[in-house]
Amino acid sequence: MSGHSKWHSIKYKKAAQDAKRGKLFTKIIRELAIAARLAGGDPNTNPRLRKSIADAKNVNMPADNIKRAIMKGTGQLEGITYEEIAYEGYGPGGVAIYVEALTDNKNRTVSELRRIFSKNNGNIGESGCVAWMFSRKGYIVVEKSKASEDDLLDIILEAGAEDLREDGSNYEIITLPENYEAVVKALNDNNIEVDASNLGYIPQNYVKLEGKQAHQLLRLMEELEDHDDVQNVWANFDIDEEEIAKFSN
Repeated sequence: MSGHSKWHSIKYKKAAQDAKRGKLFTKIIRELAIAARLAGGDPNTNPRLRKSIADAKNVNMPADNIKRAIMKGTGQLEGITYEEIAYEGYGPGGVAIYVEALTDNKNRTVSELRRIFSKNNGNIGESGCVAWMFSRKGYIVVEKSKASEDDLLDIILEAGAEDLREDGSNYEIITLPENYEAVVKALNDNNIEVDASNLGYIPQNYVKLEGKQAHQLLRLMEELEDHDDVQNVWANFDIDEEEIAKFSN
């Protein structure tokens, strides 16, 4: 078991009540703006914007904030222009790390991320150095206590999911990007609570870590995710749930 879903579900739950909610709002506002800039301000025809609006509502972002962010993205209001960029690198034990960021200053962002990698026994690599180890997928986490495996399997396969994996106390549901929304909707329609969900980069294999290296890697993940410009961090670590829970407490 990789403990991968455990990390994502812990971070997801913390986000909704995080003391640093202002920082979380900033990340979502940036995502709303760029989603609107790239594919328009109508969530009915823009799946990325639809997902961003749902994320904003999940953390109780005021409707006016959502509206202003979208209008800045479409150019109806003035705002900072952000650029999407991915950073790739390695953490302790050779763990591959893929970082999605939105920035208005690439030089500043890469300098700050390089420093975070370095202080936590990692390093930023060149573009393409780890991307090949990941696949673009929809990723959904459901605690095992929320549904039986048979019921869950029936629901998600009918909605177009690709795979169901066990990961300690969680199930990981993997979908093709185009089926992600339908699977999330099917779970909601069946009153199955989702612990974490995203369109992201799923590792094709995992690197086992424990002890000092595990804690160094988790600290690196936490510092990267806490950076203002970073939207998502994906990594192919395999760390026991107990070790992750101990680090997160």
